[in-house]
Amino acid sequence: MADILTERAKTHGSYDDVGSMAQALKGDMRGGKNWKHLDDMQRETLEMLASKIGRILSVNPHEVDHWRDIAGYAQLIVNHLTPKE
Repeated sequence: MADILTERAKTHGSYDDVGSMAQALKGDMRGGKNWKHLDDMQRETLEMLASKIGRILSVNPHEVDHWRDIAGYAQLIVNHLTPKE
């Protein structure tokens, strides 16, 4: 397990650093005036985005997988909000 954690820290940053950054972002988002108007999927997606942004700001910002993850979560909300025909 230690080997896996060491390897992941290279691309995902230290859990402590990312956690601190992500929690700060999430706290700010939860204080937003529209937070209460979001559904669970929108809230969860924004929180996942905060985690991904925390990684970007805490480790290699050029790691393409972080950016792909953000695009993927955003697409889930686009799909969720798009009327079904």
